[in-house]
Amino acid sequence: MKKNSLHIKIWQYFLIFSLLILGFLWAFQVLFLNQFYRMSKTKDIAEVANALIRYKDNEDISEIIDEEAMNKSVCVEVVNEKASTLYASSYFGKGCVSGKEQNLEYKSDFIQSNKIRQTYELINPMFDNRTLVQAIRLDRETYAFINTSLDPIDGTVEILQTQLIYVTIIVLMLSFLIAYFISRHISEPIVQMNKAAKSLAAGKFNTTFKTDEDIKELNELATTLNYAKDELAKTDELRQDLMANVSHDLKTPLTMIKAYAEMSRDLHAKNKKKQKEDMDIIISEVDRLTILVNDILELSSMQSNINELQREEFDLIHLTEEIIHRYKVLQETENYQFKLNHQEKELMIYADKKKLEQVIYNLVNNAINYTGEDNRVIINIINEEKDILIEIKDTGKGIKESDLPYIWDKYYKNKKKHKRNLVGTGLGLSIVKNILEQHNYEYGVTSKKNQGSCFYFKIPKNLNNIEKETSKK
Repeated sequence: MKKNSLHIKIWQYFLIFSLLILGFLWAFQVLFLNQFYRMSKTKDIAEVANALIRYKDNEDISEIIDEEAMNKSVCVEVVNEKASTLYASSYFGKGCVSGKEQNLEYKSDFIQSNKIRQTYELINPMFDNRTLVQAIRLDRETYAFINTSLDPIDGTVEILQTQLIYVTIIVLMLSFLIAYFISRHISEPIVQMNKAAKSLAAGKFNTTFKTDEDIKELNELATTLNYAKDELAKTDELRQDLMANVSHDLKTPLTMIKAYAEMSRDLHAKNKKKQKEDMDIIISEVDRLTILVNDILELSSMQSNINELQREEFDLIHLTEEIIHRYKVLQETENYQFKLNHQEKELMIYADKKKLEQVIYNLVNNAINYTGEDNRVIINIINEEKDILIEIKDTGKGIKESDLPYIWDKYYKNKKKHKRNLVGTGLGLSIVKNILEQHNYEYGVTSKKNQGSCFYFKIPKNLNNIEKETSKK
């Protein structure tokens, strides 16, 4: 067992705690017993003295003296100015100084001093023990002396010490055993989780974190680690998909560039028309590579919060019309249909124009790649009461409900089947997500099987106005 293991640490702390408790017991029950006893007895004789002063004129003073003496285990003696005993309590213990000792100096000393109250500590000649005496003057001719022993009974101390020795041995043995089982009870599931965590770190995502102990914190830890494991598994799967898909998108244009370059050199060296066609394809593939690299760089910079928003006021409808115009070649060559629905002639918003342009562009690209055989893409701009709603719809096969939470991840594909996009790079939705979250815009997607998908985002009017006013200030 390792020296610094959790099991040993819990066991050590539990034993230290037990030793501290035993130390306090020994200190207060043996070492400080005399001090506590003295404090207690000093308090007792003071209370009896106060009672005598309070009831000195009471007819039942003798009964009161006896009652107080018995309750507090003290001796009370009332004398006159000649130190002759007028009354002595019936209780007589080891702390009592005999009333027959008429020549005791402390009595004469107090009577002659004219003091109201004074405390003496002396040796009782009868029992040869330390005795505490409190002398009080009841009136000009009457004095009272209350005394009690300051030495606890030796047998009591010896019994306490013997008991504490046995208690110490028993407590240490129980502490050792209890600490051992408690430490195992707590540390064992943590040790198992640590082993599982090492397996997880080695890439074994089928690892399960569990504990059979009914400990809230350990159960919560197991739940958290299982959640982290599932998220890591998803991340690793997406990473593998990303590597495979990026490799695919890089490999395909590179292969075509090389093939057409060799064709232009070897087969079409004297055919200018064919060479031009080869160069056009090479340029097109280089452009595709450039777009892919730029998208990767753009996504990385956004996720690192490098790019700050450059907000400005612009017409959302005009911007959308310009984006749709770029796809004129697809309308003419591939029979794509783009329909833009809006009621207002213009709709001014305050946002980062370039980034919002990228959002709409990527969502339209996504609709183009996944729309149905009718090649229709529908864009709706709806001016609602609190928001401006932008919808981009396709007429494709739709997305499974279980896949919807993951479509915003890099290169996520339905059924993990990657195809070469007609336009775009496969990173579009991830870029859209980052830009919209930078703007604090609500976004989402709805989809039905064989009825297409609708991607949307909302521009809050109140947020739009607040940011505009803030920038003016």
